[in-house]
Amino acid sequence: MIEENLKEIQREMEAACKKSGRSLSDVRLIAVSKTKPAEMVLEAYRAGVRDFGENKVQEILEKAPALPQDIRWHMIGHLQKNKVRQVVGKVVLIHSVDSVSLAEQIEKEAAKQGCEADILLEVNVAEEETKFGFRTGEVEEAARQIAKLPHVHIQGLMTIAPFVENSEENRGVFQKLFDLSVDMKRKNIDNVNMNVLSMGMSGDFMTAIEEGATMIRVGTSIFGARTKMGE
Repeated sequence: MIEENLKEIQREMEAACKKSGRSLSDVRLIAVSKTKPAEMVLEAYRAGVRDFGENKVQEILEKAPALPQDIRWHMIGHLQKNKVRQVVGKVVLIHSVDSVSLAEQIEKEAAKQGCEADILLEVNVAEEETKFGFRTGEVEEAARQIAKLPHVHIQGLMTIAPFVENSEENRGVFQKLFDLSVDMKRKNIDNVNMNVLSMGMSGDFMTAIEEGATMIRVGTSIFGARTKMGE
């Protein structure tokens, strides 16, 4: 089932890239394996996936030792400061940096471990009360402060768009994040790259790709509906 689902997603990614005149190689699929057992992750790995996203640090710590070492783990969920120590050095990218103080904590841990940490700034484009993230107007100032941290490197932006029935409703959200990334790139801030736009999930990733996503985070369309760990 997972292999078939991945083939279908691949077809949809290709169609979205073709429609927007982009190359498929410009878009990376992050398979969101939260709540899924290691066996399902392995099935997706055997079908060619190498990038996996988790919402909780604990799941990365539990799954990573039991799975192939060339898997690239992404932290995509809200990261609490007291969990930073456990995740720095274990993931290739933290998508969900939503405050300067969190970035400062990542800096502290990365310096302690003698490593570098690549991050994305999470932007609450739709300004939903229930979501974490910077408002669009706060991003530049936050980026300028975080850019001073020597072990932390901003690679781009991330957003979690509203849950909608029709993906077209989120097109404006994706356009705003893309425009913000272009604006930030023009400012040419040292230690700030805008190479990554992490946006789009199972219900709207084709629209996100059409609007410039370079990473899409897809879970349900690959693994099926969520289950609790151990089920």
